[in-house]
Parts: sequence; C-alpha cells; structure tokens
Amino acid sequence: MLHIVKASRLTGERALFKARDLQIEDCIFADGESPLKESRNIQVDNSSFQWKYPFWYSKDIIVKKSSFFEMGRAGIWYTENILLEDVLYSAPKGFRRSKNINLKHVDFPHADETLWNCENIEMNNISAKGDYFAMGSKNIKVDGLNLVGNYSFDSCSNIEIKNAKMISKDSFWNCENVVVENSYISGEYIGWNSKNVTFINCTIESLQGFCYMENLVLKNCRLLNTTFAFEYSTVDADVITSIDSIKNPISGKIVANKIDEIIFDDPIIKRENTEIFLNAHQ
Repeated sequence: MLHIVKASRLTGERALFKARDLQIEDCIFADGESPLKESRNIQVDNSSFQWKYPFWYSKDIIVKKSSFFEMGRAGIWYTENILLEDVLYSAPKGFRRSKNINLKHVDFPHADETLWNCENIEMNNISAKGDYFAMGSKNIKVDGLNLVGNYSFDSCSNIEIKNAKMISKDSFWNCENVVVENSYISGEYIGWNSKNVTFINCTIESLQGFCYMENLVLKNCRLLNTTFAFEYSTVDADVITSIDSIKNPISGKIVANKIDEIIFDDPIIKRENTEIFLNAHQ
C-alpha cells in the first residue's frame, strides 16, 4: 500500500531521501538537491521538479502528467525501472547510466546530453531538441520521434526506430545493429564508422553520407541532395530517387533511378567489386 503525499511544497536537500512506497500528488519539489535519491516504488502525478538531481539511484519509479524544470538538470542518473508519461522534461542531461526506461509522450526541449550510457529504452511519441541525444546507449526501441539536434545516437547498439523525423548532423556514428523505418533524416555525414545498419522506406538528405560503413542496407529509400555517398563502405542500396554522386564504395550493389556522378579515384578500390545499376523502369 502506498502512503500519500499530497499538495505539498518540499524544499531542502534530500527532502524525501530513501523514500519508500509513496504516491505523490500535486506537489512541488522546489530548491533543494536530490529530493528522491535512493527512493523505491514511487508514483508521481501532476507534480513538478524544480531543482537538481531529483532521481538518483532510484528504482521502480512512475511519473505522469508532471514537469521537470530547467534547473532539474542531471535529473535521472543510475536509476532502474522508470516510466515517464505525459511529461514536460525541460532539463538537460536527463538520463545517465540508467536502465529499463519507458518514455511515452515526453517533450525534451533541452535534450542536450540526454540518455547517455543507458540500456533497455522504449520511446513512444517523443519530441526532443538538443545535441548528443542518446549517446552510448543500447537496446533502444522508438516509435514516433521528432528530434532536432546534432550527433544523435552516437556509439549506440541494437536500435529500432520507426516514424521519426530527425534534423541531425552526424547521426548514427559508431553504431552497430540499427534499423530505421518510415523516417525522415536530414544531416551531413550520416552513419560513419557504423556496422549492420538498415534504412527501410526512409527519406534521407546528407552530404558525404554513409561512409566507412560495414553492411549498410537501404531498402526503398529516397536520397535527396545526397553527394559523395558510400565512400569506403560495403553497401546494398535500393534507391527510388536519383543520387547526386557516389564515391569509392568498397563493394556491394547500388540501384537508383539516376546517378549523376560515379567517382572511383582511389587506386586501392576496385570498381568491379560494386554493381551499379539504374532501375529498369527508368
């Protein structure tokens, strides 16, 4: 049974330190660091976190219809089993080294350095603005993401993303095992140094995209304003638009409606190792 804390303004450092089995309703966590550090089995509704480090080393946390103010920075670190639903999270560095994270209808207007080195993350209908979103995390499933911010998903592994819109330079660098479906991505240098990356039914714009990649797959994708693509990559690309230019792919197969320029200027790269075709109906 949960003890109820209702309509309270809590201040001071560690206001509810090591709290257990609480239902928190209509509360304000004002000035005072680490109000719920080391807490367990906490449910929060219609409340606000206005100061730093609200959930550190916590477990089994549910937060609904609530807000994290900008000064609630570095808010959720080293925490396990947490659900945020219908939440405005206006603080940077939101999650760090946490696991079993479920985010539903969450808005991150200051998402810089959020979701770093976390694991087992599910996101549904998320809006985020900030650089270095989700760096070094693994086991990520996303359905519905609007992201504005560079260097997203750097050094991540085991990612599934559907229905995303991303304006993000250098996204998906140094990644492994990535599938992106039904999404739009605009940003330079997408996917460098990554392995086992698949894009399905995606629209992508990128300067020097898809370079230094191993086992890159594009299925039924649109490449807009995409130049110097696939350099030093192994690739299997089915593109239903034109490609502005291709440069020095290592091997594989590339099919497109039109290819304006094909460049092989590195003597180490063998042109015959890459099959390049135009779609038959063109």
